Amino acid sequence: MLEKNKEYILDIISQGYEGEGIAKVDGTYPVFIEGALIGEKVKAKIIKVKKSFAYGKLIDIVQESEHRCNPICKIYKRCGGCKLQHFSYKNQLNFKKNRVIDCIERIGKLDGSIVNDTIGMENPYRYRNKVQLPIGIFNGELKIGFFAARSHNIIDVEECHIQDEVGDKVLQITRKWIEKYHIKPYIEDGEYNPLGILRHIMIRKGFTTNEVMVVIITNGEKLPYKEEWIEELKANVEGLASIIQNVNNKVTNVIMGQQCITLWGKDTISDYIGEFKFDISPLSFFQVNPVQTEVLYSKALEYTDLTGNEIVFDAYCGAGTISLFLSKKAKKVYGVEIVPEAIENAKENAANNNVSNAEFFVGESETVIPQLINKGIKPDVVVVDPPRKGCEESLLHAIAEAAPKRIVYVSCDPSTLARDLNILDGLGYKAEKVQPVDMFPMTGHVENVTLLVKKQSDAGK
Repeated sequence: MLEKNKEYILDIISQGYEGEGIAKVDGTYPVFIEGALIGEKVKAKIIKVKKSFAYGKLIDIVQESEHRCNPICKIYKRCGGCKLQHFSYKNQLNFKKNRVIDCIERIGKLDGSIVNDTIGMENPYRYRNKVQLPIGIFNGELKIGFFAARSHNIIDVEECHIQDEVGDKVLQITRKWIEKYHIKPYIEDGEYNPLGILRHIMIRKGFTTNEVMVVIITNGEKLPYKEEWIEELKANVEGLASIIQNVNNKVTNVIMGQQCITLWGKDTISDYIGEFKFDISPLSFFQVNPVQTEVLYSKALEYTDLTGNEIVFDAYCGAGTISLFLSKKAKKVYGVEIVPEAIENAKENAANNNVSNAEFFVGESETVIPQLINKGIKPDVVVVDPPRKGCEESLLHAIAEAAPKRIVYVSCDPSTLARDLNILDGLGYKAEKVQPVDMFPMTGHVENVTLLVKKQSDAGK
């Protein structure tokens, strides 16, 4: 048994789901060590010992992996947002593929050879079109940045290498404005300060249009010296199109409130995914990596194998982004989403892009899809893009009852994807291909597109 606070030399033989290195003591007892890579020999201090596993803190690298590289961000260990910066990018892509394979085999009980190589980015930095930064005072010092992992301690940020550079510029301007006019933040010394004014700053950018939106989230409508801040932004931020004040006076971890006040410029900015244009408000959902989103959606469209004659159901359709891609080659697309505001956005997006063969419904997919079938609408293809928890099992049964020729499953979590593929396998659908797409370089997250086809024995049912 390992002893807490004692140092050991350990060999790293595998990588955990969040990128942590794993050593095995006596071949069976795992020790998780953040910052260690496969193939390395490390010195680690044991900081927690449990019956079936332990955690160690990396003290020194005795033998370094050829895949290790120097992180470009000086605060990446404390921030926790980009935990894989010490991986070479090629190794990140392999790590994500292997994570998917492990889930497919261990949880899904399927053949891992169906998993393709991860599709990466030509430039895996500066890919995010949106950043949200909490504002606080800690020990009398202004902090604007990111919450440290599992805490409300703000790690102060000067620049973030996965955000667009415009975010760094807005951050500098906002920091100087707060300090000059002594505007009180809502968070103070790790605690919420109900008398504070500033909660968060959010910056969004349209990568195709270059339009920039700046949103200041406040604890009430009062915003002193806002004219001075607006003038500084207008003079120094290229592409600035919209300055918004969002009011959130609730004691909550939710960042945005429902009230938006346009301080200058437009209410929205716009951007494209492929040929489709989307208007983006402060409260709109829009994929944060538009470059890889087009890759992801194009792969989903490829897997649907549409000829122009098919009826397609898009479950969990959100604001209709995938639905619009599908509409290019489908006879008709029916999108279903439980969030009413998202469906309204989907209808607006379809209208703005002159898409007439997409129809949207509010409700649970497991309820709406059987209703559509009862009306005589039978899908040839079903596309699902569920939240991280995966699909409701009742929806998977409803889809199988509809008996489409193909199912295309877009997933942001390999574990729940594998679980659902196992269920669908039992319902007569074989997973033929799984395509990982690196939507979030430098992090442990990976998106996947999976093609499932109706098994031959069930094809006539």
